[in-house]
Amino acid sequence: MTTTTTASHHLSPAFPGRAPWGTANKLRAWQEGAMGKYIEQQPRDFLAVATPGAGKTTFALTLASWLLHHHVVQQVTVVAPTEHLKKQWAEAAARIGIKLDPEYSAGPLGREYHGVAVTYAGVGVRPMLHRNRCEQRKTLVILDEIHHAGDSKSWGEACMEAFEPATRRLALTGTPFRSDTNPIPFVTYEEGNDGIRRSSADYTYGYGNALSDGVVRPVIFLSYSGNMRWRTKAGDELEARLGEPMTKDAVSQAWRTALDPRGDWMPNVLRAADRRLTEVRKAIPDAGALVIASDQESARAYAKLIREITGEGATLVLSDDSGASQRIDDFAHGDQRWMVAVRMVSEGVDVPRLAVGVYATTISTPLFFAQAVGRFVRSRRRGETASVFVPTIPTLLTFANEMEVERDHVLDKPKKDGEEDPYAEEDKLLAEAEKQQDEDTGEDDQLSFEALESDAVFDRVLYDGAEFGMQAHAGSEEEQDYLGIPGLLEPDQVQMLLQKRQARQIAHSRRKPDGEADLLEIPAERRPVVTHKELLELRKQLNALVGAYVHQSGKPHGVIHTELRRVCGGPPSAEATAGQLNERIGKVREWATRMK
Repeated sequence: MTTTTTASHHLSPAFPGRAPWGTANKLRAWQEGAMGKYIEQQPRDFLAVATPGAGKTTFALTLASWLLHHHVVQQVTVVAPTEHLKKQWAEAAARIGIKLDPEYSAGPLGREYHGVAVTYAGVGVRPMLHRNRCEQRKTLVILDEIHHAGDSKSWGEACMEAFEPATRRLALTGTPFRSDTNPIPFVTYEEGNDGIRRSSADYTYGYGNALSDGVVRPVIFLSYSGNMRWRTKAGDELEARLGEPMTKDAVSQAWRTALDPRGDWMPNVLRAADRRLTEVRKAIPDAGALVIASDQESARAYAKLIREITGEGATLVLSDDSGASQRIDDFAHGDQRWMVAVRMVSEGVDVPRLAVGVYATTISTPLFFAQAVGRFVRSRRRGETASVFVPTIPTLLTFANEMEVERDHVLDKPKKDGEEDPYAEEDKLLAEAEKQQDEDTGEDDQLSFEALESDAVFDRVLYDGAEFGMQAHAGSEEEQDYLGIPGLLEPDQVQMLLQKRQARQIAHSRRKPDGEADLLEIPAERRPVVTHKELLELRKQLNALVGAYVHQSGKPHGVIHTELRRVCGGPPSAEATAGQLNERIGKVREWATRMK
């Protein structure tokens, strides 16, 4: 067994944990702040929430080094979600003199090690083994992406059993919010004024703060619409355009039609993403791109498309085995352009050169989306930007526009009698997203439709909560205007450039003959993407306001609706877009205010 002196002896003198506190100059401000709070309070449990790419690993290992050096603990156990991350932790720890065994399974630990790196699944299999280790020597347990301990009752119970005797427990996460109500071990929940318990972090460093500090890259989301055609299980052929209001089932089927590699949507989006990657590599020569696929069959098909488009093969990561880990490492340290992966690269895997992403999965939980986007935001030098291509799906665009919103894990979800559980669908999707296998789940709904045809249309750019652009054909000059944005820009320069590109696109559109206007030529901010339900709510709101204005003005309903159409333009309310309805709602309110 290692002794405390050995642990201290192996630490690099230059490393902050070996130096007297306050002399370290290599930590980021948030890491120093979190360290300062921890050392001042000396808590047994500490939850640090930091956005993906902010440097949670560095913070945790700095703290581990400090605790070892000051004899607070004698050994370290790191618990990670996957085999690959377990090895990644061991490699990061080794670089600063803390030796963790990533292959540990049972028995005494070699004298050269300061601790072990294991997975949540491994703890689930042998919780008593890890409990005994915690009871024998003072232990710091680092729980990486702690929300995984709430994945299943067995994992949560195993973590409680294994690490209840630990001297110190450090919980880390970039995405603390889960869709279920499984309590996460060693996380404190506080009841709010509304009676709902929410997770309480000891230190939080959100994406907004990290962006301001230049710690993470700003993200440009490029959204693609297009016409989808599919056949239902009943044999009916349906057609719809991504982004138009549809029922929940129709959105799901149109989305899956878009992602079908046999249609035109995916090849066009991959072609656009590759052009974007070429532009980014002018400023970031080793920049890489990643497609996040739903299943192995799709991943293989996307890799084949990439070879056809670029003439270069893509790194294919299908499952979390040792071969996959090596392929990820090789990609991380190489300069190959493309990687295609099934889910597992969505969280925690450190490939800082990833700068372009394609979200080619139908998983629609905020947890998974944040983890996926987190793969592209790690900043290496000032001015780098990330570009993520997404289908024009209302939920995804909402997530993209709310990147800076900080969320906590909600333990209680109120449900009125007879009311449908608003979280049910997301819970189901999260369960699907966090399944251990990469293969298709084989659920009946996979057979409920057949994709027939798809095409892709550039729809809009989302950046910093704002939307830019008008629709443009794939491969057009207008699309290239946005794909050609430089890869090295300050955040305010991105905003200014997007505004200029949109103004140029609008001016070009006005010069075209009416006969050429075959796409919806309205700026993105005036054509918000909404769900079918939200569109019904807007119509309901407009009718209510018109009804109130009838009493105020004495004019009939029909006259007011006609006047609104004359002033604002557009079709009758039943056919109007969300942007047109919002414009009419604003106009009625303006009229009503004038009459008061």
